[in-house]
Amino acid sequence: MNESMTPITAPRSEDAALAAHYYPALTPTGEEPIVLLHGWGFDSRSWEPLIPQLRQFSDVIALDLPGFGDSPAGARFELEAVLEQILRSLPARATLMGWSLGGMLAVALAARHPERVTRLVTIAANVRFVADKQWPHAMAASVNCRFNADFERSPEKGLKRFVGLVAHGDDHERSVRAELSTFEPWKQRSEGWADALHCLAHLDNTDYLARLRQPGLHLLGEHDALVPQAAAGPIPTLNQRQRVSVVAGAGHAPHWSQPARVGESILQFLRLSAGQLDKRRVAHSFSRAAGSYDSVARLQRAVGETLLNQLGKVAPAGAERVLDLGCGTGYFAERLSQRLPEVQLIGLDIAEGMLSFARSERSVPAVWLCADAEALPLANNSVDLAFSSLAVQWCEHLPSLFGELWRVLRPGGQIVFSTLGPRTLWELKSAWQAVDGYVHVNRFSAQTSVTSALEGAGFSKVVHETEERVLAYDSLSDLTRELKALGAHNVNRGQPEGLTGRQKVMALKSAYEGFRREDGRLPASYEVFYIRATKPAGSASQTPPTATF
Repeated sequence: MNESMTPITAPRSEDAALAAHYYPALTPTGEEPIVLLHGWGFDSRSWEPLIPQLRQFSDVIALDLPGFGDSPAGARFELEAVLEQILRSLPARATLMGWSLGGMLAVALAARHPERVTRLVTIAANVRFVADKQWPHAMAASVNCRFNADFERSPEKGLKRFVGLVAHGDDHERSVRAELSTFEPWKQRSEGWADALHCLAHLDNTDYLARLRQPGLHLLGEHDALVPQAAAGPIPTLNQRQRVSVVAGAGHAPHWSQPARVGESILQFLRLSAGQLDKRRVAHSFSRAAGSYDSVARLQRAVGETLLNQLGKVAPAGAERVLDLGCGTGYFAERLSQRLPEVQLIGLDIAEGMLSFARSERSVPAVWLCADAEALPLANNSVDLAFSSLAVQWCEHLPSLFGELWRVLRPGGQIVFSTLGPRTLWELKSAWQAVDGYVHVNRFSAQTSVTSALEGAGFSKVVHETEERVLAYDSLSDLTRELKALGAHNVNRGQPEGLTGRQKVMALKSAYEGFRREDGRLPASYEVFYIRATKPAGSASQTPPTATF
């Protein structure tokens, strides 16, 4: 291992139960750390081929599971205790990545603690390691029993055989076997590993995988002798947020045989799923703005009215249940109720303050729900129409959002929504660029990204329109006060901490003055997308495609 790859091994505190090896990011990125969980029979060193690439994204923490590597042995390797030890060793929020047994543990922990795990990556991990009637896409029970018995009789022979199975079938089988054999962790210890084998054989992640709220990437080897490629197809049917890719020519250790290819696939996933919005701040900001929102929501009213007028083109006949997604203060929920008096109306928003205002101020027989649009608390095929005006831009991961809408919409159901494009407030962005390099204006997705996510989720008949709306202000202070009253000020990660100094404010005002129009007013431009899409009739579920690379 070269000097740049030498980890910082922190002493274990009473709270951090497992040995943790730290690899700082090559350059600070502000992203949450990536925490690595190794497979059975190995330790944290088994991540060496991927760590240089992962450090391009964020800090990396490689844990040793109980009884492996530098972590203490002694206690039985029991699922509940192991998950608790991993949880105690995690930072406040992290991306969790696991190989084989480590991947299965990562899925279980992410499902139990979504507040701690933001994204999930597994390599060569199955829903069940041992096949049964419900999940036949796994190792035969007889093969597993024979291996476990052989290991208990002779750990060293059993582990050498295991290394052979890990490399078996790989296009680079000989080199992978040679490289993994140099670890020989069993020469140092193997006590308690039989318990870990028992845990691996009995861990069933079916329910855990279905419960995952985080975006996930699951990589399987085309020729894996331990986790068959056949598992790739059924995994996404359990959870639409999970993407599966098969690494062509790889065995059970794709990150050893093809580290550059696997690392790039993981980095691409991490970059695409890296949320720019801090949702807790979004909810808090809009909750605080509930009382002032309606008095300053002139753009929101105009855009919502335009969207509402399109309902005559898209409302399905015989609609029984309508969802107002991101209902805010309930203004358009009330309008929807007047226009569609026979339907059951659901108003959903992430900000409890907005919902409290709607409950007290709107005379609408609606069901008000506080929830994240990317994890809808609604049954499959239960909604006929989803209406959403200027809320989609506050969603962090469009594939998750549209996957959820696909799930809850009935076949033939439709979604009509408006959202903001990347040219929104371009004058303010430009003025800030003249001042400093921080993120001061919320980022919004391009129309092509929105359409692509819709089509990727399975929607058809996607129709979109774009318009530019320009509001005018006497001063920059009038604009910023309005944004604050709307709760729409900067809620991105990556913004500067603390108050903005007087010198910067004066520089910003000076830069914005360059946009003052001939009528003496300052413009603020908004790029607005109006989009309609349909869930095809006969499509009661969605199975995302499985990629092979």
